[in-house]
Amino acid sequence: MKAIIPTGGRGTRMQPLTFSANKHFIPVANKPLIFYSIETLAQAGLRDFAITYNLGYLDMVKHFLGNGSKWGLNFTYILQEKPIGLANIVQVCASYLRGEKFVLHLGDSIFVDGIKAIVEQFLQRKPNGLVTMIKHPQNNRMGVPYFDKKDKLIKYVEKPPKPPHQYAVPGLYFADANFFKCFRGKDKIKPSPRGEYEIPSAFQWMIDHEFLVEVIEYQGKWLDPGKFDDWIEANQYLLDRFTQTNIKGTIDKNSQLENRVSLDKKSQIISSQIRGPVQIGKNVKIVNSYIGPYTSISNGCQIIDSSIENSVLMENVNVTDVKLIDNSLIGKDSEIHTNHQAKRSHIFFVGEKSQISL
Repeated sequence: MKAIIPTGGRGTRMQPLTFSANKHFIPVANKPLIFYSIETLAQAGLRDFAITYNLGYLDMVKHFLGNGSKWGLNFTYILQEKPIGLANIVQVCASYLRGEKFVLHLGDSIFVDGIKAIVEQFLQRKPNGLVTMIKHPQNNRMGVPYFDKKDKLIKYVEKPPKPPHQYAVPGLYFADANFFKCFRGKDKIKPSPRGEYEIPSAFQWMIDHEFLVEVIEYQGKWLDPGKFDDWIEANQYLLDRFTQTNIKGTIDKNSQLENRVSLDKKSQIISSQIRGPVQIGKNVKIVNSYIGPYTSISNGCQIIDSSIENSVLMENVNVTDVKLIDNSLIGKDSEIHTNHQAKRSHIFFVGEKSQISL
């Protein structure tokens, strides 16, 4: 079985960051979002991956991911010429798959507790398709499975106005080669009103043509950092759950660390207080500052005379003389400074290379 991870999409919910950066490569808990998908599939035993991309993005995607050797995997890059839906993403991978079964794992979903059990069930039970579902209080903004009185899947509807239950489909799909039959014949699937080949349409076609499509509930924690508030919450959850104290940088005698703090190589903490869970990348310098819980600081950042908590700082962010930055997401190469001592907190959601003077 092979894996498919898409890296395209418009990322409109994460603008302005996605004007210049693909959301799959924005960090959550100091790790690019797409890394979670890759590692989840690798832990489930997948080794061969199709990484789909849109026009103009190949160099950027390869820069982040390489050939897969970092994880002991094999990556093949496949162009999706136009962002016209998840079903089309699978369609453009047909030659790569060569009739093999596949799993489509969206690059912006995090299945925190792994998917090995679901992969094993798909391989053992051998349905033609398998759709994962979760309980979600806002499932009317997602795909929703519908069942008959015997709990058999009868249809799969995208964003229904009044779902009959709280189940939703979170972005993990399995199928065999029969999936591709939905693109052929007189009754082949057609683009939706928004011009996309929707993944629910493909599975609905399989159901209507009496292929066996099963549904399994995911029992673990699922995160969907698709918009600003969700991103901050996902960062908080992952830091809280996985941060372990690991000090590779230097800390002077005037600094204090509390709780779990991860400090990477060539980073310096000088006359500062760090209260975890906090993750700090490489070549970071923090001087006379306070870094509070649930903060992730990427490589190359510099923080001077400032206070930050519950925030995500991307690479090479410089913060000087700013008190009480809270609940913020700051794009790479940004600079924030002030010439006065503000008494209130600041919330930032800014794209890369921003310059803010308070």
